[in-house]
Amino acid sequence: MDKFKHIMDKEVEKLIKKYKEYAQEKGIKLNPNDKVVEGVVQAILMREKTLGKKYCPCRRMTNSKEDKKIICPCVYHLDEIEKDGHCYCNLFVK
Repeated sequence: MDKFKHIMDKEVEKLIKKYKEYAQEKGIKLNPNDKVVEGVVQAILMREKTLGKKYCPCRRMTNSKEDKKIICPCVYHLDEIEKDGHCYCNLFVK
């Protein structure tokens, strides 16, 4: 079990780094609450393991062609950040 946790921790760190770089590129930020970021990233990775893609944990799967729009970062996040100051799952903020 510890080996799985270690592997998961490494995956989480890697994805957080990727999302930090992405956020900087887009002029947004990751949520300053590390626990929120870690929880969302863990959910994304779990969805990838079960569904095959990094689907946003805040989106509902429909098993259609439309689902590719909800791969994190989903196509809706920039509009949500502009409107609400954060994306729906609170991973990215203004």
